[in-house]
Amino acid sequence: MKRITLLSALLLMCAMTFAQQALWEGIPVVSPEIHGDNTVTFRLKAPKAVKVQLTGDFLPPHTIETPRGEYDAPEIVDMKEGKDGMWEYTTAEPLDPELYSYSFYVDGLKIMDTSNVYMIRDVATVTNVFIISGDRADLYKVNKVPHGTVKRMWYNSPTLGMDRRLTVYTPVGYENGKKRYPVFYLLHGAGGDEEAWIALGRTSQILDNLIAQGKAEPMIVVMTNGNAWQDAAPGESPKGFIIPSMNPNERASAPEGGFEFSFPEIVKFVENNFRTLSNKKHRAIAGLSMGGFHSCSISKYYPDMFDYVGLFSGTASKNDKSTCPVYTDFEGKLKTQFAKQPALYFIACGNRDFVYKSVTDFRHLLDANGCKYEYLETGEGHIWRNWRIYLTEFAPKLFK
Repeated sequence: MKRITLLSALLLMCAMTFAQQALWEGIPVVSPEIHGDNTVTFRLKAPKAVKVQLTGDFLPPHTIETPRGEYDAPEIVDMKEGKDGMWEYTTAEPLDPELYSYSFYVDGLKIMDTSNVYMIRDVATVTNVFIISGDRADLYKVNKVPHGTVKRMWYNSPTLGMDRRLTVYTPVGYENGKKRYPVFYLLHGAGGDEEAWIALGRTSQILDNLIAQGKAEPMIVVMTNGNAWQDAAPGESPKGFIIPSMNPNERASAPEGGFEFSFPEIVKFVENNFRTLSNKKHRAIAGLSMGGFHSCSISKYYPDMFDYVGLFSGTASKNDKSTCPVYTDFEGKLKTQFAKQPALYFIACGNRDFVYKSVTDFRHLLDANGCKYEYLETGEGHIWRNWRIYLTEFAPKLFK
């Protein structure tokens, strides 16, 4: 009996040893390694590689030409090969507090950092991410504060002829109380979807932290899918694991102005399913890029719906070719909207953004018509770093 017990114990030890070997086999390379002075070292073990490079939004940008004009893209730098095929790159200067994204190129093939499990999808591009703590970047972190709840829900859109998915943030205390809350509708840009703001924009972390600090009112945040031809984010619809794209043929299949025209269906769904303060002074709408265009168009087409409007790196403009009622009489609709004196009309843009000129032209139009607005100008271009800043500036101004 003792021999059987001893044999069993030995077998168990062997099993545990192999399990531990499987668990720890290939001790992970530390990458990225954030040093005490906020310089960062990136590492990749690729002993057979001839050339390994790094790109990331912490590197100096370079200008590239796009169909929509000049665009700032992150630089690409060479990594240095060390012992046993370990490639390294350390930033020359400390990085400012921020959420950063990056990826590697191995002999021209773009890959993720296999030592960093934290990744974010932006349209069809996946990158690794990390955060340098401090200042505004602390708003992007999960801190020891009370947390709200994030839900994915489906609503029916008779206008667009489909069930559609959206993401909803409710503040801490919502589930256990009876209080009613204001609602902030937050819209994504071209190529994005209902997952964009919650993942890339860090909406839940930002709202949790701002509310905990007493800088923002507790509010419900609704993040929609602004692609009128699409029912949900790629991989979240009956279409399955399709490749995310910005296919113009898909866009052409949607009715002109369909998303804007159908927006009251979203508002009705939210107000029927959540404890909301259902009036103009307790509703806000804002969006980035295409979402700024949508926010501008929706708020002027429905001038009694939103008292707070935010345009982040995007706006609408006069379109004489369109016969869609959402877009016709552009200036007339703006004058009607501003005659009703919205509580806040907020515009923000980077001074290197390719939409900077169109935003400036729109501001001149508002100035010429005596329309009051707030303007925030930052550095850099059409990037999430700016849009997170704009959210942290806009949200505290709401529902005061």
